[in-house]
Amino acid sequence: MIISMRGRWAASACAVAAGLALAGCADMSGIDPQSKLTSGEALGLNANAAPSTPLPDQWWRDFGDAQLDQLITQALQDNPSLKLARARLERAQSVTEVARSASRPQLNGSLDISRQRYSENGIFPPPLGGATLTNSTLQLSGSWELDFFGKNRAALEAALNTAQAAQADTQAARVLLASNVARAYFQLARINDQLIVARRVLADREQSLRLVQDRVRAGLDTQLELRQGESGLPETRQQIEALQEQATLTQNALAALTGQGNRGVVNGVPTLASAKPLVMPAELPADLLGQRADIVAARWRVEAAAHDVKNAKSQFYPNINLTAFAGLSSIGLGQLLNVGSRQWGVGPAITLPIFDAGRLRGNLRGKTADLDAAIESYNAAVLEGIHDVADQIASSQSIVRQQAEQRDAQAAAEGAYQIAVQRYRAGLGTYLNVLSAEANVLNQRRLGVDLAARALDTQVALMRALGGGMRSNATGIAASATAATTTAVPAVASRTLE
Repeated sequence: MIISMRGRWAASACAVAAGLALAGCADMSGIDPQSKLTSGEALGLNANAAPSTPLPDQWWRDFGDAQLDQLITQALQDNPSLKLARARLERAQSVTEVARSASRPQLNGSLDISRQRYSENGIFPPPLGGATLTNSTLQLSGSWELDFFGKNRAALEAALNTAQAAQADTQAARVLLASNVARAYFQLARINDQLIVARRVLADREQSLRLVQDRVRAGLDTQLELRQGESGLPETRQQIEALQEQATLTQNALAALTGQGNRGVVNGVPTLASAKPLVMPAELPADLLGQRADIVAARWRVEAAAHDVKNAKSQFYPNINLTAFAGLSSIGLGQLLNVGSRQWGVGPAITLPIFDAGRLRGNLRGKTADLDAAIESYNAAVLEGIHDVADQIASSQSIVRQQAEQRDAQAAAEGAYQIAVQRYRAGLGTYLNVLSAEANVLNQRRLGVDLAARALDTQVALMRALGGGMRSNATGIAASATAATTTAVPAVASRTLE
Protein backbone atom coordinates (compact mmCIF):
# COMPACT_ATOMS: atom_id res chain seq x y z
CA MET A 1 0.00 0.00 0.00
CA ILE A 2 2.83 2.38 0.88
CA ILE A 3 4.60 1.56 -2.33
CA SER A 4 1.40 2.20 -4.26
CA MET A 5 0.92 5.64 -2.64
CA ARG A 6 4.52 6.59 -3.33
CA GLY A 7 4.07 5.53 -6.90
CA ARG A 8 1.04 7.78 -7.28
CA TRP A 9 2.81 10.82 -5.84
CA ALA A 10 5.81 10.16 -8.07
CA ALA A 11 3.56 9.94 -11.08
CA SER A 12 1.89 13.22 -10.09
CA ALA A 13 5.23 14.93 -9.64
CA CYS A 14 6.36 13.73 -13.03
CA ALA A 15 3.17 15.02 -14.58
CA VAL A 16 3.68 18.47 -13.03
CA ALA A 17 7.31 18.53 -14.15
CA ALA A 18 6.31 17.53 -17.64
CA GLY A 19 3.67 20.25 -17.65
CA LEU A 20 6.19 22.88 -16.63
CA ALA A 21 8.51 21.75 -19.37
CA LEU A 22 5.78 21.81 -21.98
CA ALA A 23 4.82 25.32 -20.88
CA GLY A 24 8.05 26.46 -22.40
CA CYS A 25 6.43 25.92 -25.77
CA ALA A 26 4.57 29.22 -25.20
CA ASP A 27 7.42 31.68 -25.74
CA MET A 28 7.28 35.29 -24.49
CA SER A 29 10.78 36.34 -25.53
CA GLY A 30 11.35 39.55 -27.48
CA ILE A 31 8.34 41.42 -26.09
CA ASP A 32 9.51 44.22 -23.79
CA PRO A 33 8.34 47.80 -23.13
CA GLN A 34 10.16 50.48 -25.08
CA SER A 35 9.21 53.63 -23.14
CA LYS A 36 10.82 54.91 -19.96
CA LEU A 37 9.64 57.27 -17.28
CA THR A 38 11.07 60.76 -17.64
CA SER A 39 14.10 61.26 -15.43
CA GLY A 40 14.55 64.22 -13.12
CA GLU A 41 17.87 65.11 -14.73
CA ALA A 42 16.25 65.36 -18.16
CA LEU A 43 13.89 68.04 -16.81
CA GLY A 44 16.49 69.88 -14.73
CA LEU A 45 14.92 68.92 -11.42
CA ASN A 46 16.80 68.61 -8.15
CA ALA A 47 15.88 65.34 -6.46
CA ASN A 48 17.73 66.36 -3.27
CA ALA A 49 15.73 69.51 -2.56
CA ALA A 50 13.54 69.62 0.55
CA PRO A 51 9.87 68.84 -0.03
CA SER A 52 7.37 71.67 0.09
CA THR A 53 4.29 72.18 2.24
CA PRO A 54 1.12 70.93 0.55
CA LEU A 55 -1.33 73.56 -0.64
CA PRO A 56 -4.64 73.86 1.24
CA ASP A 57 -7.45 71.82 -0.28
CA GLN A 58 -9.83 74.80 0.05
CA TRP A 59 -7.47 77.47 -1.26
CA TRP A 60 -10.37 79.60 -2.55
CA ARG A 61 -11.24 80.60 1.03
CA ASP A 62 -8.06 82.66 1.13
CA PHE A 63 -9.69 85.14 -1.28
CA GLY A 64 -11.91 86.15 1.65
CA ASP A 65 -15.15 86.23 -0.36
CA ALA A 66 -18.00 84.44 1.43
CA GLN A 67 -20.18 84.29 -1.69
CA LEU A 68 -17.38 82.61 -3.67
CA ASP A 69 -16.98 80.05 -0.86
CA GLN A 70 -20.70 79.31 -0.97
CA LEU A 71 -20.76 78.90 -4.77
CA ILE A 72 -17.84 76.46 -4.81
CA THR A 73 -19.30 74.45 -1.93
CA GLN A 74 -22.60 74.23 -3.78
CA ALA A 75 -20.86 73.19 -7.00
CA LEU A 76 -18.92 70.43 -5.25
CA GLN A 77 -22.22 69.07 -3.94
CA ASP A 78 -24.52 69.38 -6.95
CA ASN A 79 -22.48 69.49 -10.17
CA PRO A 80 -23.40 66.47 -12.39
CA SER A 81 -19.90 66.16 -13.87
CA LEU A 82 -18.40 65.65 -10.44
CA LYS A 83 -21.10 63.12 -9.58
CA LEU A 84 -20.23 61.29 -12.81
CA ALA A 85 -16.58 61.13 -11.76
CA ARG A 86 -17.63 59.69 -8.40
CA ALA A 87 -19.75 57.05 -10.15
CA ARG A 88 -16.75 56.06 -12.25
CA LEU A 89 -14.73 55.74 -9.07
CA GLU A 90 -17.35 53.41 -7.59
CA ARG A 91 -17.22 51.34 -10.78
CA ALA A 92 -13.43 51.06 -10.63
CA GLN A 93 -13.50 50.11 -6.96
CA SER A 94 -16.02 47.34 -7.66
CA VAL A 95 -13.57 45.77 -10.11
CA THR A 96 -11.07 45.32 -7.29
CA GLU A 97 -13.58 43.18 -5.41
CA VAL A 98 -13.98 40.94 -8.45
CA ALA A 99 -10.21 40.64 -8.87
CA ARG A 100 -9.69 39.88 -5.17
CA SER A 101 -12.26 37.07 -5.26
CA ALA A 102 -10.23 35.18 -7.88
CA SER A 103 -7.50 34.38 -5.34
CA ARG A 104 -9.88 33.04 -2.70
CA PRO A 105 -11.59 29.65 -2.37
CA GLN A 106 -14.95 29.33 -4.09
CA LEU A 107 -17.86 27.23 -2.77
CA ASN A 108 -21.08 26.53 -4.61
CA GLY A 109 -24.17 24.49 -3.83
CA SER A 110 -26.47 22.80 -6.33
CA LEU A 111 -29.61 20.72 -6.44
CA ASP A 112 -30.43 18.99 -9.71
CA ILE A 113 -33.62 16.99 -10.23
CA SER A 114 -34.50 15.58 -13.66
CA ARG A 115 -36.98 13.05 -15.01
CA GLN A 116 -35.25 10.75 -17.53
CA ARG A 117 -36.06 7.68 -19.62
CA TYR A 118 -33.07 5.39 -19.95
CA SER A 119 -32.44 3.75 -23.30
CA GLU A 120 -33.09 0.02 -23.55
CA ASN A 121 -30.06 -0.19 -25.87
CA GLY A 122 -27.74 1.90 -23.78
CA ILE A 123 -25.14 1.02 -21.17
CA PHE A 124 -27.73 0.32 -18.49
CA PRO A 125 -29.40 -3.13 -18.64
CA PRO A 126 -33.02 -3.79 -17.59
CA PRO A 127 -34.75 -3.07 -15.34
CA LEU A 128 -32.96 0.33 -15.46
CA GLY A 129 -32.82 0.29 -19.24
CA GLY A 130 -36.19 1.21 -20.65
CA ALA A 131 -37.41 2.70 -17.34
CA THR A 132 -38.36 6.31 -16.68
CA LEU A 133 -36.89 7.48 -13.39
CA THR A 134 -36.02 10.60 -11.45
CA ASN A 135 -32.33 11.54 -11.13
CA SER A 136 -31.46 13.75 -8.16
CA THR A 137 -28.19 15.25 -6.96
CA LEU A 138 -27.59 17.45 -3.91
CA GLN A 139 -24.00 18.63 -3.84
CA LEU A 140 -21.46 21.16 -2.56
CA SER A 141 -18.53 21.86 -4.86
CA GLY A 142 -15.48 23.98 -4.20
CA SER A 143 -12.36 25.15 -5.99
CA TRP A 144 -9.24 27.11 -5.15
CA GLU A 145 -6.78 28.38 -7.71
CA LEU A 146 -3.21 28.12 -6.42
CA ASP A 147 -1.64 31.32 -7.71
CA PHE A 148 1.91 29.96 -7.99
CA PHE A 149 2.90 32.33 -10.80
CA GLY A 150 1.19 35.51 -9.55
CA LYS A 151 -1.53 35.84 -12.20
CA ASN A 152 -4.28 36.69 -9.72
CA ARG A 153 -2.00 38.91 -7.64
CA ALA A 154 -1.05 40.89 -10.73
CA ALA A 155 -4.70 41.25 -11.76
CA LEU A 156 -5.62 42.44 -8.28
CA GLU A 157 -2.79 44.99 -8.21
CA ALA A 158 -3.82 46.25 -11.64
CA ALA A 159 -7.41 46.67 -10.46
CA LEU A 160 -6.28 48.45 -7.28
CA ASN A 161 -4.06 50.83 -9.23
CA THR A 162 -6.86 51.53 -11.69
CA ALA A 163 -9.14 52.36 -8.76
CA GLN A 164 -6.47 54.71 -7.39
CA ALA A 165 -6.28 56.39 -10.80
CA ALA A 166 -10.06 56.78 -10.81
CA GLN A 167 -9.91 58.32 -7.36
CA ALA A 168 -7.26 60.76 -8.56
CA ASP A 169 -9.46 61.56 -11.57
CA THR A 170 -12.27 62.40 -9.16
CA GLN A 171 -9.94 64.74 -7.32
CA ALA A 172 -8.88 66.29 -10.64
CA ALA A 173 -12.54 66.91 -11.48
CA ARG A 174 -12.99 68.53 -8.07
CA VAL A 175 -10.00 70.84 -8.59
CA LEU A 176 -11.11 71.77 -12.10
CA LEU A 177 -14.67 72.47 -10.99
CA ALA A 178 -13.57 74.69 -8.10
CA SER A 179 -11.21 76.66 -10.34
CA ASN A 180 -13.86 77.07 -13.06
CA VAL A 181 -16.35 78.44 -10.53
CA ALA A 182 -13.74 80.85 -9.16
CA ARG A 183 -12.73 82.03 -12.63
CA ALA A 184 -16.37 82.55 -13.68
CA TYR A 185 -17.05 84.45 -10.45
CA PHE A 186 -14.08 86.77 -11.01
CA GLN A 187 -15.15 87.19 -14.62
CA LEU A 188 -18.52 88.40 -13.35
CA ALA A 189 -16.74 90.76 -10.97
CA ARG A 190 -14.65 92.09 -13.88
CA ILE A 191 -17.79 92.75 -15.92
CA ASN A 192 -19.41 94.56 -12.99
CA ASP A 193 -16.32 96.75 -12.58
CA GLN A 194 -16.35 97.47 -16.31
CA LEU A 195 -19.99 98.47 -15.93
CA ILE A 196 -18.98 100.91 -13.21
CA VAL A 197 -16.38 102.38 -15.57
CA ALA A 198 -18.88 102.59 -18.43
CA ARG A 199 -21.51 104.30 -16.28
CA ARG A 200 -18.91 106.76 -15.04
CA VAL A 201 -17.95 107.50 -18.66
CA LEU A 202 -21.63 107.99 -19.50
CA ALA A 203 -21.98 110.50 -16.67
CA ASP A 204 -18.83 112.34 -17.81
CA ARG A 205 -20.06 112.49 -21.41
CA GLU A 206 -23.48 113.74 -20.35
CA GLN A 207 -21.78 116.48 -18.37
CA SER A 208 -19.52 117.31 -21.32
CA LEU A 209 -22.54 117.43 -23.64
CA ARG A 210 -24.25 119.96 -21.37
CA LEU A 211 -21.11 122.07 -21.49
CA VAL A 212 -21.02 121.90 -25.30
CA GLN A 213 -24.70 122.81 -25.49
CA ASP A 214 -24.08 125.87 -23.32
CA ARG A 215 -21.19 126.95 -25.53
CA VAL A 216 -23.22 126.41 -28.70
CA ARG A 217 -26.05 128.57 -27.32
CA ALA A 218 -23.45 131.20 -26.44
CA GLY A 219 -22.10 131.06 -29.98
CA LEU A 220 -18.71 129.78 -28.86
CA ASP A 221 -19.00 126.37 -30.55
CA THR A 222 -20.54 125.02 -33.72
CA GLN A 223 -22.86 122.15 -34.54
CA LEU A 224 -19.77 119.99 -35.19
CA GLU A 225 -18.79 120.01 -31.52
CA LEU A 226 -22.42 119.39 -30.58
CA ARG A 227 -22.68 116.33 -32.83
CA GLN A 228 -19.35 115.04 -31.50
CA GLY A 229 -20.64 115.34 -27.95
CA GLU A 230 -23.93 113.64 -28.80
CA SER A 231 -22.33 110.70 -30.63
CA GLY A 232 -20.57 109.47 -27.51
CA LEU A 233 -23.77 108.79 -25.57
CA PRO A 234 -25.29 106.02 -27.77
CA GLU A 235 -21.89 104.37 -28.02
CA THR A 236 -21.53 104.28 -24.23
CA ARG A 237 -25.10 103.02 -23.74
CA GLN A 238 -24.41 100.24 -26.27
CA GLN A 239 -21.30 99.26 -24.32
CA ILE A 240 -23.31 99.16 -21.09
CA GLU A 241 -25.92 96.92 -22.72
CA ALA A 242 -23.21 94.58 -24.06
CA LEU A 243 -21.65 94.34 -20.61
CA GLN A 244 -25.03 93.58 -19.05
CA GLU A 245 -25.47 90.78 -21.58
CA GLN A 246 -22.06 89.36 -20.63
CA ALA A 247 -23.00 89.56 -16.96
CA THR A 248 -26.20 87.59 -17.59
CA LEU A 249 -24.36 84.93 -19.57
CA THR A 250 -21.72 84.61 -16.86
CA GLN A 251 -24.38 84.23 -14.19
CA ASN A 252 -25.97 81.49 -16.31
CA ALA A 253 -22.59 79.76 -16.49
CA LEU A 254 -22.24 79.93 -12.70
CA ALA A 255 -25.74 78.49 -12.32
CA ALA A 256 -24.79 75.57 -14.56
CA LEU A 257 -21.51 74.98 -12.75
CA THR A 258 -23.27 74.89 -9.41
CA GLY A 259 -25.98 72.55 -10.70
CA GLN A 260 -28.78 75.12 -10.24
CA GLY A 261 -30.12 75.24 -13.78
CA ASN A 262 -31.47 78.65 -14.72
CA ARG A 263 -31.86 80.01 -11.21
CA GLY A 264 -29.92 83.03 -10.01
CA VAL A 265 -27.06 82.00 -7.75
CA VAL A 266 -25.23 85.33 -7.23
CA ASN A 267 -26.67 87.75 -4.71
CA GLY A 268 -25.65 91.36 -5.03
CA VAL A 269 -22.98 92.71 -7.35
CA PRO A 270 -19.55 91.17 -6.79
CA THR A 271 -16.57 93.38 -7.57
CA LEU A 272 -12.87 92.73 -7.85
CA ALA A 273 -12.25 94.76 -4.71
CA SER A 274 -14.27 92.24 -2.68
CA ALA A 275 -11.58 89.58 -3.17
CA LYS A 276 -8.17 89.92 -1.62
CA PRO A 277 -5.27 88.54 -3.68
CA LEU A 278 -3.65 85.34 -2.47
CA VAL A 279 -0.30 85.62 -0.78
CA MET A 280 1.95 83.54 -3.02
CA PRO A 281 5.41 82.40 -1.88
CA ALA A 282 8.41 83.92 -3.61
CA GLU A 283 9.60 80.45 -4.63
CA LEU A 284 7.44 77.51 -5.65
CA PRO A 285 9.10 74.08 -5.41
CA ALA A 286 8.27 71.87 -8.34
CA ASP A 287 7.45 68.91 -6.11
CA LEU A 288 4.05 70.55 -5.77
CA LEU A 289 3.44 69.02 -9.19
CA GLY A 290 3.29 65.69 -7.39
CA GLN A 291 0.03 66.93 -5.87
CA ARG A 292 -1.57 67.45 -9.28
CA ALA A 293 -4.36 64.92 -9.52
CA ASP A 294 -3.89 64.36 -13.26
CA ILE A 295 -0.21 63.48 -12.74
CA VAL A 296 -1.07 61.20 -9.82
CA ALA A 297 -3.73 59.48 -11.93
CA ALA A 298 -1.29 59.03 -14.81
CA ARG A 299 1.25 57.51 -12.41
CA TRP A 300 -1.28 55.00 -11.09
CA ARG A 301 -2.16 54.03 -14.65
CA VAL A 302 1.49 53.24 -15.27
CA GLU A 303 1.43 50.96 -12.23
CA ALA A 304 -1.81 49.31 -13.40
CA ALA A 305 -0.40 48.75 -16.91
CA ALA A 306 2.79 47.24 -15.45
CA HIS A 307 0.74 44.72 -13.45
CA ASP A 308 -1.33 43.94 -16.55
CA VAL A 309 1.92 42.98 -18.26
CA LYS A 310 2.80 40.72 -15.30
CA ASN A 311 -0.62 39.14 -15.56
CA ALA A 312 -0.17 38.56 -19.30
CA LYS A 313 3.22 36.89 -18.68
CA SER A 314 1.82 34.67 -15.94
CA GLN A 315 -0.66 33.22 -18.41
CA PHE A 316 2.26 31.49 -20.16
CA TYR A 317 2.62 29.22 -17.12
CA PRO A 318 0.41 26.37 -15.84
CA ASN A 319 -2.82 27.11 -14.05
CA ILE A 320 -3.27 24.85 -10.99
CA ASN A 321 -6.61 24.45 -9.21
CA LEU A 322 -7.73 22.29 -6.31
CA THR A 323 -11.26 21.03 -6.79
CA ALA A 324 -13.53 19.05 -4.48
CA PHE A 325 -17.15 18.05 -4.23
CA ALA A 326 -19.34 16.21 -1.71
CA GLY A 327 -23.02 15.42 -1.77
CA LEU A 328 -25.77 12.95 -2.46
CA SER A 329 -26.84 11.38 -5.73
CA SER A 330 -29.51 8.79 -6.46
CA ILE A 331 -31.88 7.42 -9.04
CA GLY A 332 -35.23 8.06 -7.54
CA LEU A 333 -35.94 11.05 -5.35
CA GLY A 334 -36.89 8.89 -2.37
CA GLN A 335 -33.37 7.45 -2.14
CA LEU A 336 -31.57 10.81 -2.22
CA LEU A 337 -31.13 11.18 1.55
CA ASN A 338 -30.01 7.60 2.16
CA VAL A 339 -26.49 7.01 3.46
CA GLY A 340 -25.67 4.95 0.41
CA SER A 341 -26.28 7.95 -1.86
CA ARG A 342 -23.15 9.70 -0.61
CA GLN A 343 -20.48 10.75 -3.12
CA TRP A 344 -17.35 12.87 -2.95
CA GLY A 345 -14.24 13.67 -4.88
CA VAL A 346 -11.08 15.76 -4.57
CA GLY A 347 -8.08 16.40 -6.75
CA PRO A 348 -5.92 18.89 -8.61
CA ALA A 349 -6.68 20.34 -12.03
CA ILE A 350 -3.77 21.54 -14.13
CA THR A 351 -4.07 23.40 -17.41
CA LEU A 352 -1.13 24.72 -19.39
CA PRO A 353 -0.66 26.40 -22.74
CA ILE A 354 1.16 24.30 -25.32
CA PHE A 355 0.06 25.67 -28.66
CA ASP A 356 -2.34 28.63 -28.79
CA ALA A 357 -1.65 29.96 -32.31
CA GLY A 358 -0.01 33.11 -30.92
CA ARG A 359 -2.89 34.20 -28.69
CA LEU A 360 -0.76 34.65 -25.54
CA ARG A 361 2.01 36.49 -27.39
CA GLY A 362 -0.54 38.77 -28.99
CA ASN A 363 -2.09 39.50 -25.60
CA LEU A 364 1.32 40.21 -24.04
CA ARG A 365 2.29 42.44 -26.96
CA GLY A 366 -0.92 44.43 -26.51
CA LYS A 367 -0.45 44.82 -22.74
CA THR A 368 3.16 45.91 -23.30
CA ALA A 369 1.98 48.53 -25.78
CA ASP A 370 -0.55 49.71 -23.18
CA LEU A 371 2.31 50.10 -20.69
CA ASP A 372 4.32 52.16 -23.20
CA ALA A 373 1.25 54.35 -23.79
CA ALA A 374 0.70 54.81 -20.04
CA ILE A 375 4.34 55.80 -19.53
CA GLU A 376 4.26 58.33 -22.35
CA SER A 377 0.95 59.71 -21.07
CA TYR A 378 2.56 60.18 -17.67
CA ASN A 379 5.61 61.87 -19.21
CA ALA A 380 3.32 64.17 -21.18
CA ALA A 381 1.34 65.01 -18.03
CA VAL A 382 4.53 65.93 -16.17
CA LEU A 383 5.80 68.11 -19.02
CA GLU A 384 2.41 69.80 -19.36
CA GLY A 385 2.32 70.36 -15.61
CA ILE A 386 5.72 72.07 -15.63
CA HIS A 387 4.67 74.12 -18.66
CA ASP A 388 1.39 75.12 -17.03
CA VAL A 389 3.01 76.20 -13.76
CA ALA A 390 5.80 78.07 -15.52
CA ASP A 391 3.29 79.97 -17.68
CA GLN A 392 1.12 80.97 -14.71
CA ILE A 393 4.13 82.13 -12.70
CA ALA A 394 5.44 84.15 -15.65
CA SER A 395 2.02 85.74 -16.17
CA SER A 396 1.63 86.53 -12.47
CA GLN A 397 4.98 88.28 -12.31
CA SER A 398 4.33 90.16 -15.53
CA ILE A 399 0.89 91.33 -14.40
CA VAL A 400 2.39 92.84 -11.23
CA ARG A 401 4.79 94.89 -13.35
CA GLN A 402 2.04 95.82 -15.82
CA GLN A 403 -0.21 97.01 -13.01
CA ALA A 404 2.51 99.30 -11.67
CA GLU A 405 2.98 100.88 -15.11
CA GLN A 406 -0.76 101.07 -15.72
CA ARG A 407 -1.39 102.94 -12.46
CA ASP A 408 1.17 105.57 -13.48
CA ALA A 409 -0.31 105.78 -16.98
CA GLN A 410 -3.86 106.16 -15.63
CA ALA A 411 -2.81 108.89 -13.21
CA ALA A 412 -1.20 110.80 -16.09
CA ALA A 413 -4.25 110.27 -18.33
CA GLU A 414 -6.66 111.43 -15.62
CA GLY A 415 -4.57 114.55 -15.10
CA ALA A 416 -4.44 115.27 -18.84
CA TYR A 417 -8.19 114.84 -19.11
CA GLN A 418 -8.89 117.31 -16.29
CA ILE A 419 -6.56 119.85 -17.91
CA ALA A 420 -8.23 119.37 -21.32
CA VAL A 421 -11.69 119.94 -19.81
CA GLN A 422 -10.52 123.04 -17.91
CA ARG A 423 -8.90 124.51 -21.04
CA TYR A 424 -12.04 123.81 -23.03
CA ARG A 425 -14.20 125.53 -20.40
CA ALA A 426 -11.89 128.54 -20.54
CA GLY A 427 -11.96 128.62 -24.33
CA LEU A 428 -8.26 127.82 -24.59
CA GLY A 429 -8.61 124.39 -26.15
CA THR A 430 -10.80 122.51 -28.62
CA TYR A 431 -13.37 119.85 -27.91
CA LEU A 432 -11.26 117.46 -29.98
CA ASN A 433 -8.58 117.67 -27.29
CA VAL A 434 -11.20 116.74 -24.68
CA LEU A 435 -12.30 113.72 -26.71
CA SER A 436 -8.72 112.58 -27.20
CA ALA A 437 -7.93 112.88 -23.48
CA GLU A 438 -11.19 111.15 -22.60
CA ALA A 439 -10.34 108.21 -24.86
CA ASN A 440 -6.99 107.76 -23.10
CA VAL A 441 -8.66 107.83 -19.68
CA LEU A 442 -11.29 105.32 -20.76
CA ASN A 443 -8.65 102.93 -22.10
CA GLN A 444 -6.64 103.13 -18.89
CA ARG A 445 -9.66 102.60 -16.65
CA ARG A 446 -10.66 99.54 -18.64
CA LEU A 447 -7.10 98.25 -18.66
CA GLY A 448 -6.88 98.69 -14.90
CA VAL A 449 -9.99 96.54 -14.42
CA ASP A 450 -8.76 93.91 -16.86
CA LEU A 451 -5.36 93.66 -15.18
CA ALA A 452 -6.94 93.33 -11.73
CA ALA A 453 -9.18 90.56 -13.07
CA ARG A 454 -6.26 88.85 -14.78
CA ALA A 455 -4.28 88.93 -11.55
CA LEU A 456 -7.02 87.02 -9.72
CA ASP A 457 -7.68 84.69 -12.65
CA THR A 458 -3.98 83.83 -12.93
CA GLN A 459 -3.79 83.08 -9.22
CA VAL A 460 -6.71 80.67 -9.60
CA ALA A 461 -5.02 79.07 -12.62
CA LEU A 462 -1.76 78.74 -10.69
CA MET A 463 -3.48 77.03 -7.77
CA ARG A 464 -5.08 74.61 -10.21
CA ALA A 465 -1.77 74.01 -11.98
CA LEU A 466 -0.11 73.19 -8.64
CA GLY A 467 -2.81 70.71 -7.67
CA GLY A 468 -4.48 72.92 -5.10
CA GLY A 469 -7.73 71.47 -3.89
CA MET A 470 -6.67 67.82 -4.13
CA ARG A 471 -7.72 66.31 -0.83
CA SER A 472 -4.67 64.98 0.95
CA ASN A 473 -6.80 62.69 3.13
CA ALA A 474 -8.44 60.87 0.22
CA THR A 475 -8.11 57.13 0.68
CA GLY A 476 -4.90 55.79 -0.80
CA ILE A 477 -4.02 59.02 -2.58
CA ALA A 478 -1.67 60.92 -0.30
CA ALA A 479 0.85 58.39 0.99
CA SER A 480 0.71 55.94 -1.90
CA ALA A 481 0.87 58.58 -4.60
CA THR A 482 3.74 60.34 -2.90
CA ALA A 483 5.69 57.09 -2.74
CA ALA A 484 4.94 56.24 -6.35
CA THR A 485 5.87 59.65 -7.73
CA THR A 486 8.95 60.37 -5.67
CA THR A 487 10.63 56.97 -5.66
CA ALA A 488 9.92 55.71 -9.14
CA VAL A 489 9.53 59.04 -10.91
CA PRO A 490 12.11 61.76 -10.19
CA ALA A 491 10.19 64.01 -12.59
CA VAL A 492 8.24 65.51 -9.71
CA ALA A 493 11.16 66.05 -7.37
CA SER A 494 11.70 69.50 -5.88
CA ARG A 495 12.93 72.43 -7.87
CA THR A 496 12.38 76.17 -7.68
CA LEU A 497 10.46 77.48 -10.66
CA GLU A 498 11.68 80.96 -11.37
